Amino acid sequence: MDEALTTLGKTIVAALPGAVTGFQVERSELTVHANAQDIVQIATFLRDDERSKFWNIIDVTAIDWPRRDRRFDVVYHFLSPVLNLRVRVKCQTDEATPVPSLIGVFPGADWFERETYDLYGVLFTGHPDMRRLLTDYGFEGHPLRKDFPLTGFVEVRWDEEQKRVVYDPVKLAQEFRNFDFLSPWEGPDYPLPGDEKAEAKPG
Repeated sequence: MDEALTTLGKTIVAALPGAVTGFQVERSELTVHANAQDIVQIATFLRDDERSKFWNIIDVTAIDWPRRDRRFDVVYHFLSPVLNLRVRVKCQTDEATPVPSLIGVFPGADWFERETYDLYGVLFTGHPDMRRLLTDYGFEGHPLRKDFPLTGFVEVRWDEEQKRVVYDPVKLAQEFRNFDFLSPWEGPDYPLPGDEKAEAKPG
């Protein structure tokens, strides 16, 4: 399996110089590193070339690296039912630089790209309907970014008096919270309420 993936990776790199910057095979998985602006050319090659025949797009998603200049890895997964192989294509972009849409090559990329935009804020040029898919109308932010607060900004509830759904700003019960990040198996190095009830073990 690894040998077939390595051969395929070399084929892709040789066929797309400049567009593909390299590849790696780890745990019997092929990952191709590419330039974001060439993703349409790459996807077309993967679909049409006789040596690949990756006819199915499985997923489009992203990985957030907030400390990096180009903070997002946009990740594409393709399947070749002929070769019975999968390939992962990764390219980098930032919050302001859009990535070309793959809808012209794989119409099934439609909702995948919308989901990636909704959850990460990655923009796709040439997409005919670039709007949110999973979050609610008027939602602020992108919930799978590393800097998005775990509590969110608003909470949704049904108001019995108004007989409708209302949105309230999230209010934390405590203004300030201390997190010690200690191992739960070792326990904290300070007394907890109820410790005084524990019996001291002899010796």
